[in-house]
Amino acid sequence: MLKLKHSEFELECGTDEAGRGCLAGPVTAAAVILKPSFKNKILNDSKQISEKKRDFLRPIIEAEALCYGFYHIHEEEIDKINILNASILAMHKSIDAMHKTPEFIIIDGNKFKPYKDIPFETIIKGDGKYLSIAAASVLAKTYRDEYMSKIHEEFPMYNWKQNKGYPTKEHRAAIKKYGITKYHRKTFRLLPEQLKLEL
Repeated sequence: MLKLKHSEFELECGTDEAGRGCLAGPVTAAAVILKPSFKNKILNDSKQISEKKRDFLRPIIEAEALCYGFYHIHEEEIDKINILNASILAMHKSIDAMHKTPEFIIIDGNKFKPYKDIPFETIIKGDGKYLSIAAASVLAKTYRDEYMSKIHEEFPMYNWKQNKGYPTKEHRAAIKKYGITKYHRKTFRLLPEQLKLEL
């Protein structure tokens, strides 16, 4: 069972990102403050539940959260500031997007930078321990997947609708065959060493 809270603060916000290991598209983060009465039996780390369940959960989370926000950091910015900084920036921006300021922030993972003067705690595998981080992981994943399906229409040969920009064999084969797009992250190793790509 996932826990509702980590701290004693009333406005505790959970935040998480999706798309950190992808070769194309944004890194997307979400932040969620849940109501004290929030309960959900299906909600878990977004990687542990099916796409169908994530899509089912998103409107429930949005309707029942006290507030939430999400934000995409796109590939040009990722290439400029690196993926770790981009992930943290996306989390900060998703907290900015909420209409309430949290009193405490819990973050999935082990890396974060202070946000304003708000106390925070990083929690390894936090998306499988706390409901607010799990809720943020579901929102980040579904908003990012939606975006990848949209840009798939522009470049269907990479099949982003299916692989969401992750380094699958199929995605790498398409990069080898067609080269890269404006959505690819130029600082990432887009092909294994033996298949050098001329940039």
